[in-house]
Amino acid sequence: MSQNLSSRPSCPFEKIYPSQLEKDKLFYMKLAYNQAIEAWDRGEVPVGAIIVKNEEVIASAYNQTEANADPTAHAEMIAITQACRSIGDWRLTDARLFVTKEPCPMCAGAILSSRLTYVAYGAPDPAMGGLGGAVDVNAMPRANHRTEVDSGLLGEECLALIQSFFKAAREQKASSKST
Repeated sequence: MSQNLSSRPSCPFEKIYPSQLEKDKLFYMKLAYNQAIEAWDRGEVPVGAIIVKNEEVIASAYNQTEANADPTAHAEMIAITQACRSIGDWRLTDARLFVTKEPCPMCAGAILSSRLTYVAYGAPDPAMGGLGGAVDVNAMPRANHRTEVDSGLLGEECLALIQSFFKAAREQKASSKST
């Protein structure tokens, strides 16, 4: 996916600007969705994450695996690091994560390790999801922490964003082979 900016298709999806008057779950998921669009526009798989504590956004991130040449630079991992720095503690007790795609097993492990109280995700990931898609890290019988999981929040929009990204990438790859 790393390519120069002019050869990469820009995201055809519009950002969503939620009302500041009602800061509910959907409000925060819309902010995560906007982060996912930022990822697309930078040539990254469009996944965005927001962490909220006491109704304040303490972290916002998008995938940066290509830019950082780092397989651990997922939106959730970056957001967890930002949130911990923001509050000065590795324990994110009473914090909530909103992410556009079901976290992978690595991210799900970090979610449990950081003690996040709640996770909402948009699109499921049956192939690599770590919160019930492929495996359920949250259900490990001997884990010392569990998080509440809410799936499908803004699910259709998040799924359409991811599927469109990979479709565009396949089309661009096919057209570059034929030229």
